[in-house]
Amino acid sequence: MKMREQTLLSHATDHRVRRGWRGLGLGLLLVMLQACAATAPMANADPRDPFETMNRKVTGFNDVVDAAVLKPVAQTYAQVVPGMVRTGVRNFFGNLGDVWSLANNAAQLKFRATGDTALRVGMNTFLGMGGLFDVATDYGIEKHKADFGLTLGHWGVPQGPYLVLPLLGPSTIRDAVALPVDMQGDVSRQSASSKKRDAALALKLTDTREGLLKIMDAVKEASLDPYTFTRDAYLQKRRNDLYDGNPPMERDVEDPNDDLGR
Repeated sequence: MKMREQTLLSHATDHRVRRGWRGLGLGLLLVMLQACAATAPMANADPRDPFETMNRKVTGFNDVVDAAVLKPVAQTYAQVVPGMVRTGVRNFFGNLGDVWSLANNAAQLKFRATGDTALRVGMNTFLGMGGLFDVATDYGIEKHKADFGLTLGHWGVPQGPYLVLPLLGPSTIRDAVALPVDMQGDVSRQSASSKKRDAALALKLTDTREGLLKIMDAVKEASLDPYTFTRDAYLQKRRNDLYDGNPPMERDVEDPNDDLGR
């Protein structure tokens, strides 16, 4: 009876944790949307970024957190952990990400991308020691990253205005709406143990930030306005991803009839 009570308690705790993550994602989205509605657009603002004033404030907050926590942790990680191990960690999370990409490529009816991704997952999981080695890339099998935001875009949902999320960084309204689904689809978060999920999330965030150390420093040093550079780069990349690297000619961003793009 005691073991049964402990099992039931563990399941109940796990359920509350999952509900907490979902609530956090939805709450974050609601706060951002309410802030958007309450923020007056800047004069002569980029039509893709009508909430620039708010976005710059959130970017400033993110920069403070990054400088105080994320960047120092990533620098320590890069100094202490051998490069081969860091590569293995990156490959491992990349392989888990391919599982969600597989689902989204299938949802977009991209048959070649779906086949390539399924082959990548199979090869890297079974021949690459659970994804620690990227065997598929060595064999020339292309990676097709996809998420639920791109799936929504594929089926005609407009991207909406540019948005900077607290701690999470660049996004759009469409990507922010898709975020809770992407979080649920993240295989690294499917462990039954909340401690393992939290540890995997911390390692994934650290690895991601470590991979951006040189890039982010270069952007801040070379750009007169890092915010504008980051915004334009993000929107361009998402557009390229949506159209598999071959986007149609963009309409004039000054055109008031433009629907803010797909």
